[in-house]
Amino acid sequence: MRICPICITATRTEEKSGPRARYHAVEEPCERTLLTLQPGMIESALWALAAAAGLGAAMITTRLGLRYASPAAGAAIGVPSSTLVFWCLAPFLFHADGFSLGAAGIFALIGLFFPAAVTLLTYTGNQRMGPTITSSISCTTPLFALTGAILFLGEGLSTGNVLGTAAIVLGMLALTWGGDALPRSWPLWAIALPVAAAALRALAQVLTKAGLALWANPYAAALIGYTVSAAVILAATRWRGPRQPTDRRAAPWFVATGLLNGASMFLMYTALAKGKVALVSPIVATYPLFTLALSMLVLRQERVPSRVALGAVLTVAGVAVLLVV
Repeated sequence: MRICPICITATRTEEKSGPRARYHAVEEPCERTLLTLQPGMIESALWALAAAAGLGAAMITTRLGLRYASPAAGAAIGVPSSTLVFWCLAPFLFHADGFSLGAAGIFALIGLFFPAAVTLLTYTGNQRMGPTITSSISCTTPLFALTGAILFLGEGLSTGNVLGTAAIVLGMLALTWGGDALPRSWPLWAIALPVAAAALRALAQVLTKAGLALWANPYAAALIGYTVSAAVILAATRWRGPRQPTDRRAAPWFVATGLLNGASMFLMYTALAKGKVALVSPIVATYPLFTLALSMLVLRQERVPSRVALGAVLTVAGVAVLLVV
């Protein structure tokens, strides 16, 4: 006989000998527990879904901006733009209640590589392979995130990990296998760009969850992280020395990309503050669905072959299985 894994002390009974605790003799969380947890889980899932929509749209604006500027130039526009907006909104959205120096340090550490390095990797992958393939490969983030959550946050391992991994591998094969009928127009090594971005994004999610456990302030996490990332990108731009002037037509697209990514980051952190990495990461990783839909609507010149569409669906299905199985 097993007890309810969550509501182990939820009920009490009165007997002649006095009150005593009584456990639920069920193998799954009891109905009352599920009803109690459902609103919080749904709220977290909705925040994560909104973040996915923003990331999917950002892939499109990135592609449009890369017509006129390099990935490095785009990052130097987008990340500082988001940082400026975060600081402008800070008087209204930031609060220091429950401040933790350790958490602030974790958020600053994350800012050294996320979104700075992830933005550069994503922009470069987008430029070489297009938004659909880049975003589909990047949605392997849950593989890395769940591994980190298991090792460092103590989250459990489910059979969904095995099934989800198999679906994701099939999706990756569909995306990378060119075949004779439709050869790739990009080098195979370019796949390492979104994979590295996925690994760093997952590390950021795990560290953010740890930081939010110390200071449950998603806005502070985004503000600190973006501030550090903006400093890193601007320092790197200055270190590279003089560069060619950026086409002015690129600026609006990269500003839009920065705002979409910044809003998505805040939404994802809000979801992480309310739910587990195992819930949030797979949902956020469904953003290729939004990218694929917007690619067909906005980037009409981009051909989306059935093989690419199949790979995107398999990859997204894999991360969905990680969540529900």
